[in-house]
Amino acid sequence: MEMTPDQCRAARALIKWNQQRLADAAGIGIATLTLFETGTSAPRSATVEVLERALRDAGVVFLEEGEMIDGGAGVRLKK
Repeated sequence: MEMTPDQCRAARALIKWNQQRLADAAGIGIATLTLFETGTSAPRSATVEVLERALRDAGVVFLEEGEMIDGGAGVRLKK
């Protein structure tokens, strides 16, 4: 499953990162991140992968659909 824009925003909120910090950690431009998070454009899969890796390295766990009580996708912090 590829991370969604909603999961990206929620993950940043969990670890209290602004867009610039995530963009820097992932090695991408802030404009690319902003376009992804707003749903304005879909970046390449490789871009989403580096964003997700940066968030995972910071302690975020991604939950796929069906892993949460309500069945939707989500995020949580690593224990």
